[in-house]
Amino acid sequence: MKSAEVLFDLAYAEDIGDGDITTNNLIDSNDRKTAHFVAKEEGVVAGLPVAEMVFKKFDPNLEWNVLLPDGSHVVPGDIIAEFKGNYRALLTGERKALNFLQRLSGIASYANLCMKEIEGTKVEILDTRKTLPGYRYLDKYAVRMGGASNHRFGLYDMVMIKDNHIQVAGSITKAVEAIRKKIPKSIKIEVETTTIEQVKEALEADVDIIMLDNMRSSMMKKCVEIIDRRAKIEASGNMTIKRIRKVAHTGVDYISIGALTHSVKALDISQRIID
Repeated sequence: MKSAEVLFDLAYAEDIGDGDITTNNLIDSNDRKTAHFVAKEEGVVAGLPVAEMVFKKFDPNLEWNVLLPDGSHVVPGDIIAEFKGNYRALLTGERKALNFLQRLSGIASYANLCMKEIEGTKVEILDTRKTLPGYRYLDKYAVRMGGASNHRFGLYDMVMIKDNHIQVAGSITKAVEAIRKKIPKSIKIEVETTTIEQVKEALEADVDIIMLDNMRSSMMKKCVEIIDRRAKIEASGNMTIKRIRKVAHTGVDYISIGALTHSVKALDISQRIID
């Protein structure tokens, strides 16, 4: 929630400035109203605690009642939350609250659609670091609300040896050996591979996870057979919702999808004043 506080401060500065000149000149400062968040399309809700925080910044005495909590499936017309507070606060906070709620619900909804695509398999859907700068904690929270899982949060919690690292080190083997000398054994090592030869080298280096990057499904299947459960396998690169079921049936353990967070379609949710 701390990251949400920082983001709210930025949102306040860019949206309100010296004040909401429309609301403040039309609405009596003592008026109180009740409002609903209403779903206008089907999806999964995420971000209600952030929306509540936004409104309570303007009205600490806001009455907040969640009817469909984060992670809930909604259809058009569903009332997600009911809240009562200072009328000015409800109007001034509306767009900021909805910006958070719609984005995070969009992420959760897409994650949920991806999970439905791979039902019946043991594959885990993962996000990536392709998040909106500053929003990573919230974006990854929304992924979980949609039923998918988080990959590493940042550069600090897992080793990921990619093509540029391999080029600098000279080989996968050399890169793994150099890093192993300097990190605790508890930290997992993943290596990005694009060829069968690289997969075999990563396997010999005894890494924890082998990423099959931008491979055809037929090639992935061959790599899965070669690895033979001696390492976890992640499929990555051009993972669209139309493709992931076929990829899941190759036998990989994880499918990482950058589009979960880098190409968000906001879920349509509106705020309605009801009295």
